[in-house]
Amino acid sequence: MRSPIAGVAGTAVLAGAIAAAVAAPVPQRASPLLVSMTAAPAEDGGFLGTVEITVTNTSRHTVRMPKWQLPSTHLEANLFRVLRDGEPVQYEGPMIKRGLPEAADFAILRPGERHTVVVDLAAVYDLSEGGHYTVSYAAPLQHASLSNGQMLRQANGLPMVAQSAPLHLWVEGGSQLETYKNGSGSTEAKKPGGGTVVNGVSYVNCSSTQISTAGSAVVEARKYSENSKGYLAVGNTGPRYTTWFGAYTSSRYSTVSQHFVNIDAAMDQSGGQIKINCGCNQSYYAYVYPTRPYEIFVCRAFWSAPLTGTDSKAGTLIHEMSHFNVVAGTDDHVYGQSGAKSLAISDPAKAVDNADNHEYFAENTPFQN
Repeated sequence: MRSPIAGVAGTAVLAGAIAAAVAAPVPQRASPLLVSMTAAPAEDGGFLGTVEITVTNTSRHTVRMPKWQLPSTHLEANLFRVLRDGEPVQYEGPMIKRGLPEAADFAILRPGERHTVVVDLAAVYDLSEGGHYTVSYAAPLQHASLSNGQMLRQANGLPMVAQSAPLHLWVEGGSQLETYKNGSGSTEAKKPGGGTVVNGVSYVNCSSTQISTAGSAVVEARKYSENSKGYLAVGNTGPRYTTWFGAYTSSRYSTVSQHFVNIDAAMDQSGGQIKINCGCNQSYYAYVYPTRPYEIFVCRAFWSAPLTGTDSKAGTLIHEMSHFNVVAGTDDHVYGQSGAKSLAISDPAKAVDNADNHEYFAENTPFQN
């Protein structure tokens, strides 16, 4: 049976400033982007999991933003929030560790310009079951700015969020979407076969030099995870913890502690479960698919990174390991030490859910008690 839907288009201005927690209210900053989204039906009127989304620059200034913050036909980040009957739907696309964006990484939206694209949500979210779906677009705009030099930040210093109003879809049964994902229209990433196991770690598409280098990174990552687990196990709440995870609460501390217990257990696997795939030629550090443990695709920035220290090879493996749903299920809310520190101050709950915060806590560079 074809899946009938009831779609409600939504528009929302990019999230404005959040009032600071002080007596005097902080004026809300103007938001330059307008985001609208509608369901994109199939030719027969059914729903194949696609939405049409438009981002419009409503300001008098040009907006400059990293390309991965815009919706695209091939999503490279978890930019949507999808609920089924009120429960989160798993994101199954790539989770990428990125460095600072370079000039070629930015997209330009001139005043009044629109960016419109049809996105196949079924390719990266599990829409196979019937029910009431709520879909929202929510992309953090780190490093985005206006041509007058203004950074797109909230009053608390965190990046603004390009956000749509929720789109509501009622899907009766999941047969159509399931057929689409498993049939000729499937866009699910294929798992590579083969590989070489060295010292208990599997390697795919790696040269002997890469195997040696990545193997050293695994050894150092295991030291990082063991040290991090030990720090938290004895209840330390010093600057090392508060810098990366914010003010102490027992709930958040317990969550971070369990994350590193899981990260350490995952890193310690020595039966070939950890798979390093060297086949990526993209500019970023690495990526994983959160539902496919424990395969880590390492990319160009990984090979030029130091073995240990800030944004290192070993730290990158901690970052990526934290993304797996069976480990810690972290997201990428912000990148970089500066962004991670600001997140810990302004939104500790998101810091506890941010992969870079886990990496920088583990790298502990510069050293903090």
